[in-house]
Parts: sequence; structure tokens; C-alpha cells
Amino acid sequence: MYKPLSLFVGLRYTAAKRDNHFISFISFASMIGLILGVMILITVMSVMNGFDRELRQRILGMVPHAVVKGYAPIKAWQALREDIVQHPEVIGVAPFIHAQGLATAEGNVHGVMINGIDPLLEPSVSIVQNHFQRGSLNELQAGEFGILLGDILASSLRVQIGDKVTLMLPEASITPAGVFPRMKRFTVKGIFSVGAELDANLAIIHLEDAAKLKRYGAAVEGLRLKLKDLFSAQAVAWDIASRLGSNYYASDWTRTHGNLFRAIGMEKFLVGLLLMFIILVAAFNIISSLVMTVTDKEPDVAILRTLGATPALILRTFIVQGSVIGVAGTSIGCLLGITLALNFSDIINSIERLFGIQFLSPDVYFISYLPSELEWLDVLWITSSSLILSFLATIYPAWRASKIQPAEALRYE
Repeated sequence: MYKPLSLFVGLRYTAAKRDNHFISFISFASMIGLILGVMILITVMSVMNGFDRELRQRILGMVPHAVVKGYAPIKAWQALREDIVQHPEVIGVAPFIHAQGLATAEGNVHGVMINGIDPLLEPSVSIVQNHFQRGSLNELQAGEFGILLGDILASSLRVQIGDKVTLMLPEASITPAGVFPRMKRFTVKGIFSVGAELDANLAIIHLEDAAKLKRYGAAVEGLRLKLKDLFSAQAVAWDIASRLGSNYYASDWTRTHGNLFRAIGMEKFLVGLLLMFIILVAAFNIISSLVMTVTDKEPDVAILRTLGATPALILRTFIVQGSVIGVAGTSIGCLLGITLALNFSDIINSIERLFGIQFLSPDVYFISYLPSELEWLDVLWITSSSLILSFLATIYPAWRASKIQPAEALRYE
């Protein structure tokens, strides 16, 4: 079978046992560096992609893409909803009443965000109905004063289904006995777990119950919108607000969670850039090992030159030798990185169960587990970068080998 001489000699040099063990060690260290660099970079990029995915699906699945509010409570919200839902970029519209207050139960107190919703329309703008541990949105009935709690919030209040929770709003009610904060007792009807920070402070009640609590009558605070493209939320919100007139205004998710999304994108870029230095260091090791190999093989190169080998053949020979290290290290690192990225969440979950620890506390972070999502485009640019750096690292030592003069190299042999 035909095999180019440069490829044949280069592969023989790579596989041959060297008298200088230090050169072998440097070559091995170069390959290990490439393996670790590619593997870690693929894994870390997958984890960053996982955080990006969770931000879109979980946080932005609970947080409205856009919100339309009035400068006063909106009374004819049904007609307004019908108008907004006609917009080509809107796929869901639901009314809401929002409040902040305190929830108390059995002496336990916790700050809460209270969302008054319409159980029939809420699924069109939120994913909460898919994450109930017990109960459902249908448990909320107007006038029954039921409440749905995040699992972390329910745990903090130490309540279960059927227990009573008192909501207190920072709005004064004047009674014959004096001034008291506005409060109402609710019955726990369901517990949900989205796996995000909202589980620690979100309470959901029926829209009509929230209207009674805030004394809105039949009015609502605003309308939540779900859009086809969440990244166009700012432009769509501005367009809708301009159509509705001066009595209404709109905001979008980029004002509340945009910084988090941009931070993840920036972190992904910077982490990827920093981890590329691992591959760069491995490429410098390839240069070092090849330079020492060229020095060690000067007599062999000189003999090849006397037998008719051209400088170009010598150049290709040492490029092949260095490229073998790059291709082998990159390939092994790529396979290990893909395997680790695909199983990263399961591995971390196993470690957490084994040692009884939790790496991401939902009280601190916006999700409670380490996600991973492998993107083949990331794998492509990581492996391509590694192969290109490995190839570039071979050029100088190979060029130096091609310049060896036979007479000079064999003078003292």
C-alpha cells in the first residue's frame, strides 16, 4: 500500500522508543494537556449552555416575557386582552395582580411575592402548571381563598396541603380598634417546585381573591404576555404600548432578568477564553518536545538528506510527528468531554446523594442543580481550535529540522 515517505518516517519517529526519556515525558505531557484542555472546555461550555437553557425555560417560563400595565387599575381588561392577543408576536395573554407582603404560619414568617392569577388563562403564559408536587392550578377557586406555594417557601413556613397561611400586605386598614396591616387567611391548596429561586418566595392566589385583598374590585393590575421570540420582547412591548395609547405602558423581561442573561453570556465567553490557555500551554509543550526531538535526531536527518531527502520532505516529516500528538490528544479529549458533558448532571447528583451535600442552594442561586447541554457547534470550534494550535506548534521545529546541513550534523559523528 502506498504511503508517503514523510508520513511513514513521521509515524515511525512518533512510535519509536527514545533514548532521551525526558523528550518522551514532554511529549506525553503535551498529549495529556491537550486531553485535559479539550475535555474540560467541552464540559464547561456544556454547563454554561445548561445555565443558559434553564434561564430561558425555567426563569423566563415563570417570569412574563412582557407586561402591559395601566397607570391605574385596569377595569376593562377582557377587551384589552382581546386586543393584545391579536398581535402576531403574542401567543398568550393573562391578567395578574401583584403584591409583596409577609406570609405567617404557626409563628413562622417569610417575605413573599403574591401573584393573583386566572387559573384558566395562566397556562398560556407560565410553566408553573407543569411543576406541581401536589395540587394544581385548578385548586384555586374564587372566594375560597386558596393559595399555592413554592416548595421551599412551604418548607420555611412548615405548612402542608390544608394548612392555614396568613398573608399581610404593607397597606394600612383603619378599623375601630386602630390601624392594622391588611391581612387575610388562606388555605394551602398546592405546592409547586420549578427548581428556581421563585420556589423560595412565590405565592399564587386566585385573581378575584387578590382583587379583594388589594381592593381593586373587578379591576386588575396588568396583563402578562408570552411571545413567540423572547429576544424580541423589548421591541414588541414598545410596539404594543404605542398602539394602546398614553393610558398604558409596557415593560419586558430584560429589565428584570436581562443582566443575569447577559452575565451568563459574558461568563461563557470569558471562561472559554481562559480555558483555551490550557490548550495553548499544551501546544507550547509540543513545540518544546519537537525542538528537543529535532536536536536528538539531527544525525538521522542528515543521513536522510544525504540519501536525497529534500528540505520539504523533512519539514513534512516533523509536522506529521507533532500533528500525531495533537490529533490523538484532541480526539481523546473530545470523546471524554462529550461523555462527561452528556452525563454531568447525573454524576453531580450522584455525588450530592453520596456525600449528602448540595452544590447549588436554591436560596442563593436561581436553580438548585448543575445543568448541562451539549452543543455540537461548541465541540466543533473547540476541537478545530485545538487541532489548529497543535498544527501551528509544529511549524517552527519542523522548519528548523529542514534547515539542518548534513555536513555540519555529521562532522563529529
